[in-house]
Amino acid sequence: GIVSLISLAVLSYERYCTMTGTTEADTTNYRKTWTGIVLSWTYSLVWTAPPLFGWSSYGPEGPGTTCSVNWHSKDINNTSYIICLFIFCLVIPFVVIVYSYGKLLCAIRQVSGINKGMGRTREQRVLIMVVVMVICFLLCWLPYATVALIATFGKPGLITPAASIIPSILAKSSTVYNPIIYIFLNKQVSKML
Repeated sequence: GIVSLISLAVLSYERYCTMTGTTEADTTNYRKTWTGIVLSWTYSLVWTAPPLFGWSSYGPEGPGTTCSVNWHSKDINNTSYIICLFIFCLVIPFVVIVYSYGKLLCAIRQVSGINKGMGRTREQRVLIMVVVMVICFLLCWLPYATVALIATFGKPGLITPAASIIPSILAKSSTVYNPIIYIFLNKQVSKML
């Protein structure tokens, strides 16, 4: 899950850099792609390994069919990890996504000011795709984050195993949605299909 979140942030930043760059994209050089992949996995490993070494712990989630951070423990060791996880693996990636797509939209607006006809429709398509991706990100991860924070800071037993199933499934399936959104809302990709 964290790899998918970080990958979305890296992808949004890379898309922003590619679209606003002054040089033409080099489709034969995969160095930036591999750097993004390695960065995503390394950052995710940094934030998922601590429970293996004693900062919080992993355990069954919901009805016991999946494994996740132990959201129900109220000790400071667990609570501090969950706060850091929330900030560094949800809030910061979301800020990067909003920043990157916001800057990308501003750049497209400037270009569409020069090219009125084609620029305006391109801007609208990109805007729709960005809004759909950000909404999808929020719909997938905010319920899970909310349930996790309520389980951590709320009354014990407030979040039942049954109540945590849907947010968990939404969060874990989020990796599937962005490629689908990109395929259906990107004119270049949909023409190839």
